[in-house]
Amino acid sequence: MKTSRTTVPTAEPAVGEGATEGTAATTACWHLYLLECRNGAYYAGITNRLEARYAAHAAGTGAKYTRANPPLRLMASRAYPDRSTASRAEAQLKRLPRAKKLAFFADLPVGATQVATVDGG
Repeated sequence: MKTSRTTVPTAEPAVGEGATEGTAATTACWHLYLLECRNGAYYAGITNRLEARYAAHAAGTGAKYTRANPPLRLMASRAYPDRSTASRAEAQLKRLPRAKKLAFFADLPVGATQVATVDGG
């Protein structure tokens, strides 16, 4: 017998309905981020809650890779309007050689956030 699982998305409350102002701002868009790990490697990922995701990586509860190689610092991040666009940008970033990964964020100061499109806009 087949069973299906359905999940009900939980929406975070809007500002003024129990949420902090930071909550609404951090869930408004998706972020592509680049971490430098303790072993010297770069780790890239996407999230809609950048600060919470970095904290999870640092605490060892993030991705399997960062549990073994904890992050030293957030090197750069860039905001995207939706998950799909952020995922496409992540795929582009991961295809680049290491020397060009930071150039992907070159027009931004380290740790800065900017709304952009995948085509570099």
